[in-house]
Amino acid sequence: MPTYEYQCMKCGYKFEEIQRITAPPLESCPQNGCDGKVRRLIGTGGGLLFKGSGFYITDYRSEGYKKAAKSENDSSGSSSNGKKGEKPATESKSNAAALNKE
Repeated sequence: MPTYEYQCMKCGYKFEEIQRITAPPLESCPQNGCDGKVRRLIGTGGGLLFKGSGFYITDYRSEGYKKAAKSENDSSGSSSNGKKGEKPATESKSNAAALNKE
């Protein structure tokens, strides 16, 4: 539900009220003893709140695009030396050191 801002024409009191869009605007000030007329102000609106993992352009891509992107990533290889299927040099050295200790 939207939050509307109001201001009393008599005492100048400003306040916010959560109302349905279909609800009629308030007419009287909620301050004790005032009962002045209020008018609805033009507000800046509410902020947009995204919840979840995120909203990215890639979230709604077609299945064909996702498959092509996945195959492209798979073909580029994930090792640091650029050769597919081989372990990086640092892993080989640490494995050799572990074998020498045994």
